[in-house]
Amino acid sequence: MLRRMLLAATCAVLPLAPVAALADGIIDVATIGEPPTLDPMASTADVVGMTTQHIFETLFTYDNEWNVVPLLAETMPDVSEDGTVYDIKLRDNVPFHDGSIMDSSDVVACIDRWMEIASRGKQAAPYIKSVTATGDDTIRIELEKPYAPLLSLLAFNNSAAVVMPKENLAEPLTKFIGTGPYMLKDHKPDQYIQLVRFDDYAARSEAASGFGGKREAVLDEIRFVPVADANTRLEGIASGQFDYADSLPTESYDRLESSDNALPVILEPYGAPVFVMNTKEGMMTNKGIRHAVQEALNPEDMLLAAFGDPRFFAVDGSLYPEGYVWHTDQGVERYGDGDPEAAKKMLEEAGYDGSPLRILTSRQYEFHYKMAQVAAEYLKMAGFPVELEVYDWATLTQRRADPGLWDIFITHGPFPAEPALNGWMSDDYPGWWASAEKHAVTDPFLAEADPEKRKELFGDVQAAFYEEAPVFKVGDFNSLSAEAKTLEDFQPSPWPYFWNVSTENGK
Repeated sequence: MLRRMLLAATCAVLPLAPVAALADGIIDVATIGEPPTLDPMASTADVVGMTTQHIFETLFTYDNEWNVVPLLAETMPDVSEDGTVYDIKLRDNVPFHDGSIMDSSDVVACIDRWMEIASRGKQAAPYIKSVTATGDDTIRIELEKPYAPLLSLLAFNNSAAVVMPKENLAEPLTKFIGTGPYMLKDHKPDQYIQLVRFDDYAARSEAASGFGGKREAVLDEIRFVPVADANTRLEGIASGQFDYADSLPTESYDRLESSDNALPVILEPYGAPVFVMNTKEGMMTNKGIRHAVQEALNPEDMLLAAFGDPRFFAVDGSLYPEGYVWHTDQGVERYGDGDPEAAKKMLEEAGYDGSPLRILTSRQYEFHYKMAQVAAEYLKMAGFPVELEVYDWATLTQRRADPGLWDIFITHGPFPAEPALNGWMSDDYPGWWASAEKHAVTDPFLAEADPEKRKELFGDVQAAFYEEAPVFKVGDFNSLSAEAKTLEDFQPSPWPYFWNVSTENGK
């Protein structure tokens, strides 16, 4: 399941603005905007995971081949023969940023909180009978029945099962103290999030591999700077103002390739943009109307509008591309018709009452907005009066939590190593796909331990995905970001990280 990663080359532009005051080992990272929270359990927003993974850590993580490996756990767990008991040894003498030492009571309290408030935790919670401390440095997770994705969920940095001091657990979280290589020094909303090296960080001894192995805080300081406008991020990285710029328009590739200061960074394939439908409240609770949306939309036109250059997208309905073990063609006959006239007839048969179709999107991900514009025209031709509601990303993620405020929202995500990590696999993810038909196929898939049998069962999951139509997958895309030429040892990732990274920029 390796993501092929391509780094291309460079462009000359005059600086936009004065570079920040010089100091050793500081980088500025331009993100798509202010994160809705710094609580990594409370959000699935990528900008949250990207930022907070430097502060907080999980029991497990992923290596560069997307295998689960230990992080705060000492080793991989001992698992009972029937797959229902996980005994986990914790690492000794791991300090939190406040100087206290992590122990099993912190881990148990955090997993309990994760199951209560995190969408990933809520996925796992129905399968978990108990989480208990069996010693100062050991815990046990007992399951009601086998649950194959458990370790993948515990390893994910999105809606993450992070460990923090149990005394700090609160709703909302007000103290952001973890075990990571960097600690929070200052946060000025809409200006910057300032992280500084944690000198007492307890690194693993294994060689670095993906998110796993040794993490070293080489840089003195990382400043995450919210920059909502994609062109401003581009100008900043091209001028040398930023050391990394996330999520750039694909049409900026040639500019970056000829830059004196920056290198384009392409992740190929990155993932899939999706239109998530509200199956909990409103018109999209009617499967016939969801099928009409599915029939009306033309994925190729949306992808062309969003990315322009065919190097950056593929028209593909399979939930995983060819080359991934989860690739299957089951159900994809419903993908890609782009027939508004047929959709109009389907709406009549579904009893559609003419209510406005409310679509949430954001220009902080410009490709979302471009796809929304094209989709709106196809949906209007099918007979929907469309209301396109444009918000900053933080506001959108807040609004999508209220089922009374929307019918469709647009998002995207990478192709995770474990299908259960797709947002729509969670009954609690906005959209709230939780039908009996879903569970008839997902329950056997989640309980099966044999990898070959799981591949076969995933075909049934994809078929149900298309028949139930909770989400419209637009296609596959490659992401474009950029790094400064002065950044050293940066490894591209869907969630960029900056431990083990240094800089020559003299900041």
